[in-house]
Amino acid sequence: MLSEHTVAEAAEAAGLPVRASFVAVTGSTNTDVWRLGEEGAPEWTLVVAGRQEAGRGRLGRTWVSMPGASLHFSILLRPSLSPAVASVLSFAAAVAMAEACRTETGVDVRCKWPNDLVVSGRKLGGILAEANVDRDRVAFVVIGVGVNLTQAEADFPEELRKTATSVLREGGEPTGPAVLRRSMARLRELYGEGGKDVGARAMQPYRSLCATIGRRVRARTVDGAVVEGVARTVGERGELMIETVDGMQVVEFGEVAHLD
Repeated sequence: MLSEHTVAEAAEAAGLPVRASFVAVTGSTNTDVWRLGEEGAPEWTLVVAGRQEAGRGRLGRTWVSMPGASLHFSILLRPSLSPAVASVLSFAAAVAMAEACRTETGVDVRCKWPNDLVVSGRKLGGILAEANVDRDRVAFVVIGVGVNLTQAEADFPEELRKTATSVLREGGEPTGPAVLRRSMARLRELYGEGGKDVGARAMQPYRSLCATIGRRVRARTVDGAVVEGVARTVGERGELMIETVDGMQVVEFGEVAHLD
């Protein structure tokens, strides 16, 4: 069970150099950590919440949670990376979370491009990375993670019951503190010193875990363009390479539906 004690214990075991914080209820851990980043908080500042009331997802969506049913946390990084490559950090976080969930819960968690954690095609969790950029420099990055642990089918809104899942629903062991500890330890390995060469360490394991590669997909970019074909690989900066009838297309940011 997540608590001030178990969170502090998990963070210490993972080797985080900053004491972690646990809050029973908050609006959004990303909002909390963003504020701390602006106030000068050190790298690896971690905030874990028992419940989020205004959690954020990609493209302005909200993340709704029940008390104690999910693992939500945000971590502050201060990488020595250009804005052009900082997006790789979200893929490193996806690898860390998928591997931690697979090891600690016994559930076959995989990554769906660009930032979902899935089991048998159903969404288990997601990752939201937000960067504070000052001209050509990344001041800090906040990576938020949400993973469903103990929800039963009836706990999800009716429109999500076929597409969302939890560790418990998949027959796994919903061990929030253990997942937190292992994911943070793995993220530290992938991140290295200041994030240098994080892509070289993270992208190959991401490809191995990616449920999108090899699938027929329809990608919709933020400007409304639609690209349909077979996802062949994920590039060094996280871009999705899709083979279409007109040749290879690159999607750098957007949403993907698996069609097969």
